[in-house]
Amino acid sequence: MSEKASYDIPTPHGGYHSRGGESESLGLTHTPRRASALNTIVASVALLFILVSQVWSTYWRFKLPPLEHVPSNGSEGVARLPFMGFNTWNAYHCDINESIIVENARLMETLGLLGAGYNYMNIDDCYSEKKRSPEGDIVAHKTRFPSGMKALTNEIHQLGMKAGIYGDSGWFTCQLYPGSFQNELRDARLFQLEWGFDLLKFDNCAVPFDHIIREGIVGKYQRMADAISQVSKEPGKLPMVFSLCQWGREQPWLWGKRFSQSWRTTGDIEPTWRSIASIINQNSFITWASDFYGHNDMDILEVGNGALTYEEEKAHFTAWALMKSPLLIGADLASVSKEALEILKNEDVIAINQDPVVGTAISPFRWGINPDWVSNETHPAQYWSDESANGTVFMLLNTLDEPADMFFNLTESPWIRAGRKYSVRDLWSHSENGTAIRNFTAQGVPAHGVIALLLRDAGDEPEALEPPCVRPEWCMDQNGTLIESGVSNSHLDL
Repeated sequence: MSEKASYDIPTPHGGYHSRGGESESLGLTHTPRRASALNTIVASVALLFILVSQVWSTYWRFKLPPLEHVPSNGSEGVARLPFMGFNTWNAYHCDINESIIVENARLMETLGLLGAGYNYMNIDDCYSEKKRSPEGDIVAHKTRFPSGMKALTNEIHQLGMKAGIYGDSGWFTCQLYPGSFQNELRDARLFQLEWGFDLLKFDNCAVPFDHIIREGIVGKYQRMADAISQVSKEPGKLPMVFSLCQWGREQPWLWGKRFSQSWRTTGDIEPTWRSIASIINQNSFITWASDFYGHNDMDILEVGNGALTYEEEKAHFTAWALMKSPLLIGADLASVSKEALEILKNEDVIAINQDPVVGTAISPFRWGINPDWVSNETHPAQYWSDESANGTVFMLLNTLDEPADMFFNLTESPWIRAGRKYSVRDLWSHSENGTAIRNFTAQGVPAHGVIALLLRDAGDEPEALEPPCVRPEWCMDQNGTLIESGVSNSHLDL
């Protein structure tokens, strides 16, 4: 099924439109000679109507508090860890209905995915009618969802899962169903209070004209965040999890956590290695942004969609999980392969994604093929690490099109202590693989493959190992002798 890497572990080392040109401010035509009490009343009513319209049209713009005073939804106690679950888009696009949702929700349980932590069933675009109701509400599609959304979320909840819904910050969704612009509070109430959803994925299509919105992307998303927060003030309600889907536009890793628990960092994923590598590359420079209550969202998983090799799917899943992205399955569970399920249910890897003690993501400590901090869409960084509740996590990513040996000094990672030895656990074979001292080599890592390790401190390394410092930069004896590569080069007077 897959090529296995072997290990080499060395031990000794607004305005208004007017008509015509007469009395343009009201659009009325009259002359002073024919003015009457009736005309005065009509004009007054018109003025009052315009004033009320003006106030109403600017309601949203002026009701929101200054940006710095808007609370982060994360501070309100939802989605401390990356959410896990299922999303309909990658497998079904617009071909969805309530039967598909219920079938996949039940399969999440019977296939053991719910038990592995995947507890959200998220409905993406195309679930509604094309027009709102006469009262102004979004309406569930009468043919695809004949039982209605409340019945659907009830069934999902009865399975022990949470339910997610999709919306858009513009006039329409990306597939031209009703968006939420100027209906944020109405829709937030509908989604959570009437339909019973727990999460909202919020897209970035059908953007209103500048003279209408008069906001940048931050203000555009703030509207719905404020509405979600207002709805959550209902007794017994927590905010819906708010998942921004703005494709990395305007650097959401700088501001997304003010309003949401996750934010998309790139354009849409595709089931190709080139797409996977590109997303890893782009995220390698912003790993610092992920922590408790706020996570870089690398998009829906492509594991199980048939276009990636087994090794590529393992690498894809490992990178998403260890970089603390939300994990949303995007495959048809009725036909998913045994191998894809094994990948999706890897408890050791999921445990790092859901670490309750350390919320940060793995980051590169060495780029490998490229000089450090150099962007390369086809060959992203190869050597990664982070701390965890149970040890230091490492990810070695072979970005080459052929097998390769991968070597590093343990102390290249900032989370490793010099002069110590470490036990090595392989997070894919689920096996203990001896003790690493100073260095580690993974031999024959498959093309586009991955090695995921958990290293735990196992005590002092053996005495009198040479060289005295694995990292030679400024290695010095206490007598002032500078030692590089095990050779005494000079003596400094201290």
